[in-house]
Amino acid sequence: MNKVWLGFLAVAVAALQPFAAAQWDESHLNAARGQAVYWNAWGGDERINAYIDWVATQVDSLYGIELQHVKLSNTADAVARVRTEVAAGRIRDGGSVDLIWINGENFAVMKREGLLFGPFAFDLPNFSLVDTAAQPTTILDFTIPTDGYESPWGSAQFNLMVNTEFAPDTFRDISALARWTAANPGRFTYPRPPDFLGSTFLKQVLLETVDADFNQMFAGDSDQLAPVFSFFDALHPTLWRQGRSFPRSGPALRDMLANFEVDIALSFNPFEAASLVRNGEVPSTVRATGFRSGTIANSHFVAIPINSNSKAAAMLVADFLLSPIAQARKANLRHWGDPSVIAYDRLSVDQRALFNENMRLSTDLGPTLSEPHPSWMEALEAEWEVRYGS
Repeated sequence: MNKVWLGFLAVAVAALQPFAAAQWDESHLNAARGQAVYWNAWGGDERINAYIDWVATQVDSLYGIELQHVKLSNTADAVARVRTEVAAGRIRDGGSVDLIWINGENFAVMKREGLLFGPFAFDLPNFSLVDTAAQPTTILDFTIPTDGYESPWGSAQFNLMVNTEFAPDTFRDISALARWTAANPGRFTYPRPPDFLGSTFLKQVLLETVDADFNQMFAGDSDQLAPVFSFFDALHPTLWRQGRSFPRSGPALRDMLANFEVDIALSFNPFEAASLVRNGEVPSTVRATGFRSGTIANSHFVAIPINSNSKAAAMLVADFLLSPIAQARKANLRHWGDPSVIAYDRLSVDQRALFNENMRLSTDLGPTLSEPHPSWMEALEAEWEVRYGS
């Protein structure tokens, strides 16, 4: 084992000490030990899957918890499963979902229908590290207060991954992107909703074309959405395959960028472009850029269903995800490159050493825009399917 790795290991061990079992009540630790946690989380990215596998090894070593990644293509599937189980009488236990990667309309649905355990997040020892002041989206999810029913574990901002050999490295707004696409037909597309990147692109267009109070629920007036679909009616003929078909997911679109089928892909991770370039997965000329008018930003969370069989263990997993060592590994471009939600000035010297400059890239994606109320996204997805789904 070389000296560099030994040094890093020493720092990591020291940094983990404040995240010690002693922070938890002994009865909680005893209740959690030996429990299996079925974590329902999106499984469409191998880097993220590998990170979750690493988390599983850590919580097994620390707490004797068996963490199983139940890979989802759509979070709504897990929400529907919890709803069905509760309706069948499995109300306080007996559920098949113990932890769920969630935000937005799925969280709003589960909170509204009383399908979540809690509040628990504010009681997690490591929640004190969360930078709620600089990142208010860690306690406000698509305008909905979390109220401790979900715990943040990463932050995000919508961006374009642009091959700057063929496309501009910045756009003023969504209209500028549409003008570029019209001048370069077939070189841009977006994932088919309800893929979360495709749906986010819908919302970005919404925020830039509709004048409304997006903190309020969608009133059901389809005329309010008319500017959005006027934009798409004009855009689609200029897209890859003339907008008659769409890539199935963000990773599928990323592969198209890597294969020079398109010049622009979409991401919700400000570090993803740098990570892909570093790993040789896309051309070295790919850069992350936003709109000077601003792009949507949010946080992603984990929540515990009300009928989880392993609530004690699920809380320990949620807390570990907020630990400095877990947040640093997640931010590392060699692993995932997902921005942290914790405040670096609250860390010890040893903990800060886990976050080198490579992990904390400076990105200038323009201003951040708040997510609209989840009801707007539900209406957008439904109308998009009616108009273009067939």
